[in-house]
Amino acid sequence: MMLLVPKDVLRPRRPDEHFADEAAAARQAGIEVAVIDHDALTRGDSADEAVARVPGGADAVYRGWMLRASHYQAMAAALERRGVTLRTGPSRYRRAHELPGWYAAAAGHTPESVWTTGDGREDFAAACAGLGSGAAVLRDYTKSMKHYWDEAAYIPDIADVEAAWRVASRFRELRDDEFTGGFVLRRFEDFIGAEVRTWWAGGECRLVTAHPDTPGEQPPADLDVTVFAGLMRTVNLPFATADLARRGDREWRLVEIGDGQVSDRPRSTPAEELIAALHRDGRRSREDGATP
Repeated sequence: MMLLVPKDVLRPRRPDEHFADEAAAARQAGIEVAVIDHDALTRGDSADEAVARVPGGADAVYRGWMLRASHYQAMAAALERRGVTLRTGPSRYRRAHELPGWYAAAAGHTPESVWTTGDGREDFAAACAGLGSGAAVLRDYTKSMKHYWDEAAYIPDIADVEAAWRVASRFRELRDDEFTGGFVLRRFEDFIGAEVRTWWAGGECRLVTAHPDTPGEQPPADLDVTVFAGLMRTVNLPFATADLARRGDREWRLVEIGDGQVSDRPRSTPAEELIAALHRDGRRSREDGATP
């Protein structure tokens, strides 16, 4: 296994400071580490140049900043030309990274959701009609604007399509060039307490941590992640995260699934724990003769 991390902009031979501790933990565990030029990938520059510092011939895991599915695909192709295979292929990355890819498997465990293709007002109104009435939370295929809750995330009643469109318009303005796929409307559920981030590799939960937004709020002792094991195996992702939250009726719900390569690690969890989970999965895959 090789770990790929973004380079430091000022010191291009070194990992970005945000991922430096994971890179150090990987090297300590005997894992090769290589840097890529994340900015070159997101600008649409040559993907081959972006991965020019990656040595050939390895099974690789990326740990870095979020990438559009198209940029990830370009990176994967450039790495293949160097004889490097990402453990998570482009189609699985999109499945984890974009809500429409994982929603069907999670239905019943996650808030009811509808979405559009693109940002047209007519399609948005049709999506609102699909949920009917009541409160909803707005996002696109990859991200919400929850820090702008009242103006660009929360819709008190989707039956009021004019008011809902004002929220959608503000969301679209704030997301700007980062807007991905289309609008997603999720039925509002009243969660209590902090979210929990669970880390899954090969369909098994390898690590349970605080959520990066609340690193000091540790997961409760009574959390039973086996409730979500079946759906995570159905989604069939080599490395993924599932964020969980407890609803007001005490039931644990799945907030979202993400690709583990671009999911942030809370600073309260040592880098060594995440690297150990990844390394263990890589060793098991080789022993089983399986393709991760």
